[in-house]
Amino acid sequence: MDKLNLSDDEWRERLSREQYHVLREAGTERAFTGAYANLKADGVYLCAGCGAELFDATTKYDSGSGWPSFTEPMKDEAVEEVVDSSHGMRRVEVRCARCDGHLGHVFPDGPAENGLRYCINSASMEFKPR
Repeated sequence: MDKLNLSDDEWRERLSREQYHVLREAGTERAFTGAYANLKADGVYLCAGCGAELFDATTKYDSGSGWPSFTEPMKDEAVEEVVDSSHGMRRVEVRCARCDGHLGHVFPDGPAENGLRYCINSASMEFKPR
């Protein structure tokens, strides 16, 4: 996958203020406020920064966390996982593999066989109906 490298000014032009904060500054939207937290439509979730396919709606579930939650990415190579030691805790950050945008975090408390919960900010994604 070809990497997308843009300048800070190009990212600011391309993204809304909230998208920029989440994707480029590793921000987090407030729980239960994101556009996709309760969406149950069939389709694909794309990176809001670069359009890469990230998650399939068939792997989305209601975790009760207030953020869209998925059991796995569409492809393992769609996302990258990085240890995040900010805020006095150890978590695993999830980033878009194409543009390095911050998506959210992955936790080992999911319902699927792999036991993972990809907790993703709505602002970091766009939804494409099937």
